[in-house]
Amino acid sequence: MSHEQLPWLIAGILVIAFLYSSVGHAGASGYIAVMTLAGLAPEAIKPIALVLNILVASIGAYQFWRGGHFRWEAFWPFAVLSVPMAFFGGYVNLPVHWFKVLIGVILLLSAARFFYDPREATVTQLPRSTVAIIVGGVLGLLSGLTGTGGGIFLTPLIIVMQWAPMKVASATSVVFILVNSASGLLGNLSATKSFPAFGATLAVAAIAGGAAGSHMGSRRFSPVIIKRLLAVVLVIAGAKLVAPEPAQASREKSSSLPKLRQTIGGSGPALRGPGDDGEQRTARQLGH
Repeated sequence: MSHEQLPWLIAGILVIAFLYSSVGHAGASGYIAVMTLAGLAPEAIKPIALVLNILVASIGAYQFWRGGHFRWEAFWPFAVLSVPMAFFGGYVNLPVHWFKVLIGVILLLSAARFFYDPREATVTQLPRSTVAIIVGGVLGLLSGLTGTGGGIFLTPLIIVMQWAPMKVASATSVVFILVNSASGLLGNLSATKSFPAFGATLAVAAIAGGAAGSHMGSRRFSPVIIKRLLAVVLVIAGAKLVAPEPAQASREKSSSLPKLRQTIGGSGPALRGPGDDGEQRTARQLGH
């Protein structure tokens, strides 16, 4: 990454953190979208996103715990399998193509999430432990593989399935993001033994933007407009990742043409017209 790009990336993370926190979201998908649009490599996107998740989710977890909304019995079934699966997902590095496609799909689904607000049920019941463990394991694996945290899917799922009230669902999800991001980061560092040097700078930008957004963002701007703007950013980044790359395919095709010409002209029998054999026989007869 060039030094010219870094200030723009810092500004992007700062703005996204401000907008997400102003509407009560951690912002993992937004950070990944900004880093994707900046052209960062997957091996840099995942660990940085996991670190940003840990920072933002730690603040949210403390706030929900202080408010009395966190319930251990609602949290542990989702976390018991998700933590080791997140470590495994963080350790594994997908091929670049599949990483981009998976991240692109998640960003598009995250964008759709801003257009859908499930209604809170008046009566809720926690899921069976087996169901929660399976759901948590799947989301934990996605969290480690992509760096998204998994909360973007867990919160609406809990509310739609009427497993817990809104506040409890949000508290469960933010702690879920925290433990899985920490586990995924440990897995990633175990595999790569490295972390991008500019990640610390982006972390400072995310904290500053998140603090400012949570304090004054929603008071100055319409939450609906902010969500629509964030959805547009996610759609652009997601579409960029899942779309085919015709320019690259065209370059590969054009680069193969010289090789084809060289093969035809430099090896094998020379190409002859249909009358060549007859002309050669006539020349030999005249020569005799």
